[in-house]
Amino acid sequence: MPPQSSGKGLLQPGDYVRHPRQPDWGLGQVQSIIGARITVNFEHAGKLLIDGNVIDLQRIDPRTL
Repeated sequence: MPPQSSGKGLLQPGDYVRHPRQPDWGLGQVQSIIGARITVNFEHAGKLLIDGNVIDLQRIDPRTL
């Protein structure tokens, strides 16, 4: 599946992200991307569907974890 564009670059399944307006959700891992629909499993919020047209998820470099 091709990478999904986001405000911080390209996202792919397996990438770690944070929601810019919901820091209490914790770290999330991208599960799937279909068009602008991004399924993310967050530490404290569970699996959520994010509209990539509305929210620019912040990609996290796994080396900084």
